[in-house]
Amino acid sequence: MANPCQLQAHKIGAPLMNLIKLKGVPILQQLHLEECLLRTSSHNWCIINQGTNRPTIVMGVSGKPAELLKIESVLCDQIPVVRRFTGGGTVVVDPNTIFVTFICNKDAVAGLQPYPQPIMSWTGVLYNKVFQGIGDFHLRENDYVFGDRKFGGNAQSITRNRWIHHTSFLWDYEVRNMAYLKLPARAPEYRLARGHLEFICRMKDYMSRSEFISRTIEATKTDFSLRSAEAESIETTASVNTKFCPTTRLLTKYELEAAAVASPSLGSLSRSF
Repeated sequence: MANPCQLQAHKIGAPLMNLIKLKGVPILQQLHLEECLLRTSSHNWCIINQGTNRPTIVMGVSGKPAELLKIESVLCDQIPVVRRFTGGGTVVVDPNTIFVTFICNKDAVAGLQPYPQPIMSWTGVLYNKVFQGIGDFHLRENDYVFGDRKFGGNAQSITRNRWIHHTSFLWDYEVRNMAYLKLPARAPEYRLARGHLEFICRMKDYMSRSEFISRTIEATKTDFSLRSAEAESIETTASVNTKFCPTTRLLTKYELEAAAVASPSLGSLSRSF
């Protein structure tokens, strides 16, 4: 556990935020935890997880597999597909992805309006501090980019009294995993119809894991007083909320097959499975 003295905020009287640092926690487990904390906790949380345990596709709450995934390859390689409880796009995550999540009460950040764009802008200011002097960092059409290459994808959910903003950072990635994704019908203008490999970049070319995490913690101290907590404290919080049922879930093989059959270009899959 980090020394609490090392996690003091720069501002006296800043709201308290619990800092949880994880390593290799499966993304499905992490999303269940985040959804539980968003809906049942009254505390502010920052969760940093260094990588999930295996390559996994994560879709937004309204994502449609037939439109977003090359389902035949996904099924053939037995890649798990998760539909999360937040909006946003589709991403392939793996042990080289770094996840950073903020779960906050609506009044936690002074002057911050609890709507998507103000929250996004607040995170842009925070990560400007993290990447100050490193690369050509920008918040661009809801993505974090170096120049015109994306390395961080965001998703949000806003409830009556709380909000969550979580990010998947591509510290590194496997080229072959990008082949599971189709080009989305809706894409940011700056993408310019580029393929996945021409559109994204690796954060490791700009910063080490440890430096990124330490800078993120320091930047968060601008608005919060951080208190280091152990993973067990989250698990305990989640376990006492036995009535909570997460909406984030793993899609079944049957659901993926059905989506493939419904897609005109993949109807032949009905004869393959």
